[in-house]
Amino acid sequence: MNRIFHAVVRDLHLYLGLFLSPFVFVFAISVIFLVHAWMPGGAERSPERTAAEVVIPAGFERLRGREQVDAARTILDRLGIGGEIGFVRHFPRERRINISAIVPGHETVVDLNVESRVATISSRSTGVAESMVYLHKMPGPHNASIRGNALYMQVWRWLADATVYVVLFLSVSGVYLWTMIRAERRIGWSLLIAGAGSFGGMVYALVG
Repeated sequence: MNRIFHAVVRDLHLYLGLFLSPFVFVFAISVIFLVHAWMPGGAERSPERTAAEVVIPAGFERLRGREQVDAARTILDRLGIGGEIGFVRHFPRERRINISAIVPGHETVVDLNVESRVATISSRSTGVAESMVYLHKMPGPHNASIRGNALYMQVWRWLADATVYVVLFLSVSGVYLWTMIRAERRIGWSLLIAGAGSFGGMVYALVG
């Protein structure tokens, strides 16, 4: 029984680790971009275009939160624009509405004049680095009530959660597999103590 359990844990540790490696790669590389504020490559902007006779849902300017996002989605759908809605900004005095829609690698901003119902649409290609940072930060806690309004972001949220749970499993199963190898216990304890000491020192420096 112990041999079967050991074999199952070992195989799961190996194959789940291989499956998860691309997701861990995205999170790890994007942290480098975030920490060093380094974004290789520049954004490329496309020529602006306009759309007339844009249909605006009734009472749009009074909506808030997810209801406003859902209404903004109908506007974007009519304009043929997809992606996760990042923000909806209303400027009452200017009678304007700004809507941002993002897919990794591409951002579109719609500037809509409420009175004339004319939309100015601008877009830009964000590049691989900025796309990885975007995925790292999203869905995220900021404006959590409206996050996940696009299907791809809902799927990414599920994958991000799964990544965390699998990493926890890899950590626990890695410790278990290490304890089964007597020859590696001494160096393993040294590394565990060193890692715990480094983590404890960092926490002390932050809260002390």
